[in-house]
Amino acid sequence: MNPTEIIRKKRSGAKLNRTEIDFFIHGYINGKVPDYQMSAFLMAVFFQKMDFEETTILTDIMLHSGIVIDLSKIPGIKVDKHSTGGVGDKVSLILAPMVAACGVPVPMISGRGLGHTGGTLDKLESIPGFRTDLSLDEYKNVIAEIGLVMIGQTNEIAPADKKMYALRDVTGTVESIPLISGSIMSKKLAEGIDALVLDIKTGRGAFMQSEADAVDLAKTLIAVGNKFGKKTIGFLTDMSQPLGYAVGNWLEVVECIECMQGKNVPDLMEVTYVLGGAMVMLGGKAVSIEEGISKCKNVLQTGKAMDKFKELVRRQGGDVSFITNPGKYPKSKYAIEVKSTSKGYVHNIDALEVGFIGIMLGAGRMKVDDIIDPKAGIRLMKKVGDSVKAGDTLAIMQTDNQEILETAAHRLEKAICVATAPCAPSPLIRAMINEEGIFPWHGLV
Repeated sequence: MNPTEIIRKKRSGAKLNRTEIDFFIHGYINGKVPDYQMSAFLMAVFFQKMDFEETTILTDIMLHSGIVIDLSKIPGIKVDKHSTGGVGDKVSLILAPMVAACGVPVPMISGRGLGHTGGTLDKLESIPGFRTDLSLDEYKNVIAEIGLVMIGQTNEIAPADKKMYALRDVTGTVESIPLISGSIMSKKLAEGIDALVLDIKTGRGAFMQSEADAVDLAKTLIAVGNKFGKKTIGFLTDMSQPLGYAVGNWLEVVECIECMQGKNVPDLMEVTYVLGGAMVMLGGKAVSIEEGISKCKNVLQTGKAMDKFKELVRRQGGDVSFITNPGKYPKSKYAIEVKSTSKGYVHNIDALEVGFIGIMLGAGRMKVDDIIDPKAGIRLMKKVGDSVKAGDTLAIMQTDNQEILETAAHRLEKAICVATAPCAPSPLIRAMINEEGIFPWHGLV
């Protein structure tokens, strides 16, 4: 079989069979198919797409390119959550300990931030000492002991995805539904879960900016999950403005700590409670999402979620003193306020631009080997719909990099639009999606 023939077949829009996909993927893993041929293959898939059968085959081959973890000896229905990524999306840091505190085991393998979106691993690693590089034996031991574990992808888990993703990023083929589905689901199916809740983001700060594309992705991911015997449901959520007020790794950890101590950050907690309620329901600890939400609120209010988070930090090598006393964390050299020049209402906060400004400040990376400054980031002081007066602080930038201050401040000022007429933010949770269809979401919190 010839790799060039397979590339030509997909380039012409023809359907590939299992033998052809298997030959190509394993050839790439084994070094027999070079990067330039895989790049051509990825671009052919990007433009010609794959049908559901091809997507399922691709996922299965990527899944079995490495180890599929068996957590069957651990009691309970194991449930994870995956977000397609956004700006200020720190949900997992509250969600995982909250759901675990409700009695549902949560094995979570997360990723790093790349481009304008943040990554759960980078946020966790901003906690001094926190280890996300656990071995698979350590991974199993931690979830067995505390009902929760949060690590990064290892070399044993879906190695085909790990190698292909790096190439997708530099060849402009990330935004492909079959490739996204294979990437996400191969990792999630490999981590030992029984069920999965998806947070499919749409809007300016999401990878799938159009709602139609986000819905198509959600349908595919849910169908793939259910095809592999994992109960999967999803929520379509808005990413027009950053989620919560903090953008930047340690800043987002602090916001999560504050929320677990009772602070209400309305948009962040709405998404967290709904996803958590769904996870608790799928985990068999509630008969409905509504009951699951109620249980999530209870463990947050009683401090059990915070206790579980501290347990996680301690068990994975982190210094819990920074969780109990976040104020001891090192401060950025510069903290610059961006003020409103007019009176009115915040009409729009460009999430994509805020994400890129965060990278300028040092909070993210554009290349895999870029070094992150965990202190850097942006604290929004206003959100869409809030009233402002001339001179009010709209946001505070934090960085050690003096050279970019003026440019970053100018860009952030432009990214926050103040208008004279009142306005309301977009509905945060637009729909719930499962194997039966799409259902409008009217809000429960």
